[in-house]
Amino acid sequence: MPSLRWKTKALAIALFGLSFSMSLAASLSNFDRITQLPGQPQVGFQHYSGYVTVDEKKQRALFYYFVEAELDPSSKPLVLWLNGGPGCSSFGVGALSENGPFRPNGEVLVRNEYSWNREANMLYLETPIGVGFSYSTVSSSYEAVNDKITARDNLVFLNRWFRKFPQYRNRSLFITGESYAGHYIPQLAELMVQFNKKEKLFNLKGMALGNPVLEFVTDFNSRAEFFWSHGLISDSTYKVFTSTCNYSRYVSEYYRGSLSPICSRVMNLVTRETSRFVDKYDVTLDVCIPSVLSQSSVLNPQQVTETIDVCVEDETVNYLNRRDVQNALHARLVGLNRWLVCSNILDYELLDLEIPTIPIVGRLIKAGIPVLVYSGDQDSVIPLTGSRTLVHGLAEELGLNTTVPYRVWFAGMQVGGWTQVYGNMLSFSTIRGASHEAPFSQPERSLVLFKAFLEGRPLPEAF
Repeated sequence: MPSLRWKTKALAIALFGLSFSMSLAASLSNFDRITQLPGQPQVGFQHYSGYVTVDEKKQRALFYYFVEAELDPSSKPLVLWLNGGPGCSSFGVGALSENGPFRPNGEVLVRNEYSWNREANMLYLETPIGVGFSYSTVSSSYEAVNDKITARDNLVFLNRWFRKFPQYRNRSLFITGESYAGHYIPQLAELMVQFNKKEKLFNLKGMALGNPVLEFVTDFNSRAEFFWSHGLISDSTYKVFTSTCNYSRYVSEYYRGSLSPICSRVMNLVTRETSRFVDKYDVTLDVCIPSVLSQSSVLNPQQVTETIDVCVEDETVNYLNRRDVQNALHARLVGLNRWLVCSNILDYELLDLEIPTIPIVGRLIKAGIPVLVYSGDQDSVIPLTGSRTLVHGLAEELGLNTTVPYRVWFAGMQVGGWTQVYGNMLSFSTIRGASHEAPFSQPERSLVLFKAFLEGRPLPEAF
């Protein structure tokens, strides 16, 4: 039998190896730690940013921004946030305009009172390659990018990110996001579930999808009813928009370069009546809006280029194009002169838009992953009516009975929205008065929804 001395020596070697690997991981994350961003107020939490290489051969690297929870981060879950597009920045839109700890204001950053890092450790990922500060040294990497490539890259990113931050490996993990993230998130989550069958790495606890693209025809064709019910189009236009050429047909023809004369006429009629002075992402907003509100033109293609009157300076773009800010973020522009909200070098397979992801959501629920679909109720791009129809249909298909009947919920002594829960696994909620980017337009209500989602609790029934 081995001597006690040998055992002690072996244990010491093992502990040294463990200590070395932990210190190596700590040094990797410390390299990405942000000392202080220019104009940043003093805070008590740590934040990090940098790159994770997902393909060494082509030097394809994804940029991330990670902000630890304000209080007791070791007890809080990890949340991955993805913006849509495809091709828009989760850092610039999500973190700096929606639910991150800071918002640019001139030369400085100001605190966001309703930052989601009050409840979780927030990880913002600029995906796919070519978005924001994410880059490749091979320009062909930006060509023919599709949902499968994006999902695979995101999986590799998370796997390798955990090497930098091993303390989060077994943490409860939630994935959230909006718009085209209705494609990104379910496809990534399904890969994570498959990966866990070989090696248990991802402690996935749930998904929250905001105004998501889940099923092309239902989501897009709900736009006509939204326009009509909000008084944006006439009765006669509503009739032709639902019978002669609906919106899904128009988008399908547009992206195939085969726009028919009849669809062209119908869309000209719709565009004229809805007016270019109404923001389609929030029909209650006046025309003077920050340009970051537009996830992308992909979900809202125009036959004729419209000039949008942006009378509010785009603070985010100005801030992230400062050299001192980029240095503080450990970020660099590769093959670009300027940081952009949405990528102009990414050639995404736009017809992936037509592939439904609602069946994937169903498979994930069957695998035990709870799902929340939420809708800002002033968004005409992906209206709440389409999302509600899809969620209800999925509940029926899965045999999930209603566990929380359709009712109001409250935030800040006001009605925050409406909600319904099916089988304690699938939820639908609206955020009252919110746009396509709900945390931007209704930050307090969005935070209440987010907190309830993380805790698996019903939304407040009273104030």
